[in-house]
Amino acid sequence: MSKFITFEGVDGAGKSTHLAWFADALRQRGLDVVVTREPGGTPLGEQLREILLNQPMSIGTEAMLMFAARLEHIEQIIKPALRAGKWVVSDRFSDASFAYQGGGRGMDWEKLRQLEQWVHPDLQPDLTLFFDVPVEVAKLRLANNVTLDRFEQEQSDFFERVRAGYHKRVQENSQRYVVIDAAQTLESVKRKLEEIILTI
Repeated sequence: MSKFITFEGVDGAGKSTHLAWFADALRQRGLDVVVTREPGGTPLGEQLREILLNQPMSIGTEAMLMFAARLEHIEQIIKPALRAGKWVVSDRFSDASFAYQGGGRGMDWEKLRQLEQWVHPDLQPDLTLFFDVPVEVAKLRLANNVTLDRFEQEQSDFFERVRAGYHKRVQENSQRYVVIDAAQTLESVKRKLEEIILTI
C-alpha cells in the first residue's frame, strides 16, 4: 500500500541530509519510492522555486506561488505515484507554508487553511517527520553554505517564528507527526529513523 511521507524543519535542521538515506532504506525493503521536494518537483515547480528563493515579493504572492507550485506537484507527481502504489517522500509540503509564511512572515493562518483546503482537500501526509533543532544550531550549520537563498538569509527571529509555527502545526496534527531532535549527532538521528521505518 502506498504512503506519503514528508520531511519538515527549519533551514539547517538537517532533514535533507537524512531524506536520501531514509528513501534508500525504504527501497531496501522492496518498496518503490519517489523522492521529491517543495517548492519544485515538476518543471514548472522548479521554475517557481527559482523565483521564490531569489526574488523579493509580497507575503501573499509568496504564499500563492508556493501553493501554485504545490498544486502542480500534487497533480503531476504525488497523486500519480500514490495511485501507482508507490511511496512518496517529499522534502517539505504544506506544513512548510504554515511555518514559513504563517509563522515566519505572519500571514493569517486562516488564509493558509483556505489555500490548503482548495489545493489538496483530500490529501495529507500519512507521516510527517519534523526535524526540530534550536535556531542557533541551524544558523551555525547554514554558515557553512557558500550561497544562501533569501529564506536562509533571514535573521534568527524569523527562524524562531518559523520553528514556533511548526510546533503549532504539530499540536494541530499530532497524529501524523513524529518530532525528531535534530540537534543530536547524525548517527543518533539515523537510529531514530531506523526505529520509525520498522513501525511503518
